[in-house]
Amino acid sequence: MLSNKKIACPNNLINRAKKIGLVNAAIVNAGEILPMESTHKAVQNNLINPIFIGNETEIKKHAQKLNWDISKYEVMDEKDENDTAPLAAKLASEGKVKIIVKGHIHTDVLMKAVLKRNLNLIGKKRLSHVWHMTIDTNDKPFIITDGVLNVLPKLEVKMHILRNAVDFANKIGIARPKVSVLSATEEVLESIPSSIEAQTITKKAKEEDINADVFGPLAFDNSVSKKAAGIKKIKNKVAGNADILLVPNIEGGNALVKMMIYFMGACAAGVVIGGKAPVVITSRADESEARLASIAAAIVALD
Repeated sequence: MLSNKKIACPNNLINRAKKIGLVNAAIVNAGEILPMESTHKAVQNNLINPIFIGNETEIKKHAQKLNWDISKYEVMDEKDENDTAPLAAKLASEGKVKIIVKGHIHTDVLMKAVLKRNLNLIGKKRLSHVWHMTIDTNDKPFIITDGVLNVLPKLEVKMHILRNAVDFANKIGIARPKVSVLSATEEVLESIPSSIEAQTITKKAKEEDINADVFGPLAFDNSVSKKAAGIKKIKNKVAGNADILLVPNIEGGNALVKMMIYFMGACAAGVVIGGKAPVVITSRADESEARLASIAAAIVALD
């Protein structure tokens, strides 16, 4: 059942990122082949000027494997994985890099460094994570949020997640995105708390005049399939046409994205947005094409 499809980086992200110009990027704990390979591809696409942070010996070893001369780039030699993230966060705080790229490091270690209040990398917005999902190079993207950062977000946090996702959708060219607030049902049921919250989010989005068509609760099939929505006689702008899926919890978003990756060969471009410096968050098992797409998504999020 697992897909053997080769993951393809979407053209729209690469092309949009190229228009923004070369961006300084901190590559955190870079001394493994996958982060080095994706960084090399990003450089070849004229997307980033990398600053490597990590074990200098390992970084240079993997660069040699790629036949890549990195002598003109800065390398910050730090052999302790847990100490690489604070160095990257400090660079971002000082404006020396515009984006932070996760290498071979745990997400919680990286984000703990970014969230240090004294660095001023977060403002009034709540940080949240978006996944830009595509199957082929010219697919219409599908955004899933938040399956990485906010574990069990309350209503106020979900409104931040929603606004961040809408802002990101605007930046990738979706002028007025359609947002499905996901539940296990299209009905508001007391036995399913996420359905009640979805109804509240729909109401608040309208009251706040968010630049999106927001509707919930919707189950996954009714969110993405016009046929399913039609059979169930669900008629609104979002049903069967969702651009953004706002999931009820981290487990739902995480599982959905990884099913798309492993069963469909989807390219998942993941980035933390809402702060001063977008942070590329990928799984350490992600292939280089998904990592490249994530770097492009972070650059687009800057615009």
